[in-house]
Amino acid sequence: MTEVQLHRPRSLGRQVADVLRQRIVRGELLPGARLVEEAVAEEFAVSRGPVRDAFTQLSFERLVEVRKPAGVFVIGLTLDDVEQLYSLRGALEGLALERAMRVAEPEPWQASEQSVEAMLACARRGDAEGFLAADLVFHSRIYDLAAHPRLRGAWEQYKPTFEALLDVTIHQDSDLTDAAEDHRRLLATMRSGDVAAAAEALARHLAGSHARMRAAIEAR
Repeated sequence: MTEVQLHRPRSLGRQVADVLRQRIVRGELLPGARLVEEAVAEEFAVSRGPVRDAFTQLSFERLVEVRKPAGVFVIGLTLDDVEQLYSLRGALEGLALERAMRVAEPEPWQASEQSVEAMLACARRGDAEGFLAADLVFHSRIYDLAAHPRLRGAWEQYKPTFEALLDVTIHQDSDLTDAAEDHRRLLATMRSGDVAAAAEALARHLAGSHARMRAAIEAR
């Protein structure tokens, strides 16, 4: 098996978890598959410590189950799991959006505007990976503006899972322009000061992503 090259400055356990998470969410690792610590360590060219760290993180995210002494097994994502994740995100982001909209000054919103422009640029050149990164910046910025550290912490805990879901849904679109424009409209609604309209726009935005993820799982 070809070794996966990791970037040493970052946490090795986090990098291993990132790759395994993507494989699970994409359906490349199926429910019931056993993850062998030694084999994973060999594939990623790391010691067993980072692999254990990765398994611990994925167990927290309910993507794998640690069954001692049998080993570590993939749980995967069911439609119910996806519904729980998107309902959780809707609750977290809805609160963050309401608080963020209290910020009236234009300067703090510049990062949000820049991320929308980055998404549009990535859409034009078909750069799905760049689009994903800009999308995450856009939504993370809502939590920054909310000025609620515990809420931000909850987002950070689940952001890797949401990133993996987003990776699946983004790659379903041959043209990401509509998705970028949807973010532009969402930002404009947020900046309008109409909290009810912004909450409705966010709910529609997340519902679209939820529907695409459901379709991806049902197609497997």
